Amino acid sequence: MSAGPTITSSPHGARNNRVDWIMLQVCLALVPGTAALVWFFGWGVLINMALAVVFAVLAEATVMKLRGRPALPAIRDYSAVVTALLFALTVPPTLPWWLTLLGILFAIVIVKQLYGGMGYNPFNPAMAGYVFLLISYPVATTSWLPPDVPALLEARGVVGLSFMESARLIFTGALPAGLDWDAISTATPLDEMRTLLDQGSTIDVIRQSPLWGDFGGRGWEWVGNWFLLGGLYLLWRRVITWHIPAAFLAGLLVMAGLFWLLDPQTHPSPAFHLFSGAAIFGAFFIATDPVSACTTRRGQLIYGAAIGALVFIIRTWGGYPDAVAFAVLLLNIAAPTIDHYTQPRVFGHKLGQKRT
Repeated sequence: MSAGPTITSSPHGARNNRVDWIMLQVCLALVPGTAALVWFFGWGVLINMALAVVFAVLAEATVMKLRGRPALPAIRDYSAVVTALLFALTVPPTLPWWLTLLGILFAIVIVKQLYGGMGYNPFNPAMAGYVFLLISYPVATTSWLPPDVPALLEARGVVGLSFMESARLIFTGALPAGLDWDAISTATPLDEMRTLLDQGSTIDVIRQSPLWGDFGGRGWEWVGNWFLLGGLYLLWRRVITWHIPAAFLAGLLVMAGLFWLLDPQTHPSPAFHLFSGAAIFGAFFIATDPVSACTTRRGQLIYGAAIGALVFIIRTWGGYPDAVAFAVLLLNIAAPTIDHYTQPRVFGHKLGQKRT
């Protein structure tokens, strides 16, 4: 007699929801965008990432020990590693090591562990750490290297930093011989656009600078494209759903498109907003944080669209050109309320019927 089919009990879903698996998928998805950042902005990106990971793991372990809990399970879920990587990818590649330490301590100790640890933090820890540094040390956190594009470097008369020069700058603050900060640092495309528009220049004139590419800043365009590839990987692996990224980008593009159509000489095109800052990175890797974002499907659409609209508003009229971190943190505050009013109808209840 042949054996019958094997019958297993529920649950029958094949989706892997373990925290460590999800975090490892996020790490893999960050690889293309990280490689592009290193290619265009130098070895400091990797040095910052390594420092941030070490500081985050040590901070997580120390707090768990102080709370009388085992440290190893908290470290093995890789949530601290992901927080560190996201933080490191948002700061300049020449950020002094002690500022990386301060930002990570604020993210892990204050924003994450003070509220109870993994799953309890109301704010995105990486963005909270970044905003803490941005407000406290605005010069250091906005001084980026020019992208390693020959035409741009030749126009500025500088060359890219080597690994040792980057490490020396991060750990000691020593600049390469014969160079000063004005020679090795530059404004980001968003900073440049905002400053020159405030001075009365038109976009046609602004875009004549070698800083600009086809849509946004040279180098930044490709960084955005490679983070997009990583975001699509997360969708394919079902780590995230399409609702927040699509709504985020739609909210940003619709707002930018409306004002661009009204006056294309004082408002950059939607493509500029998409490829010149952290919009794509924020849409797929930051706004989709499962702890601090909305959880209902309708709520995620509202949440994402509101972040996109806020990014445009703050970039255009606010004090910080790249507003992704601020927009995400503001909507983190609103996420519980949005979820409350967008709960799906319970099976068996009529629309509008009160639940008892």
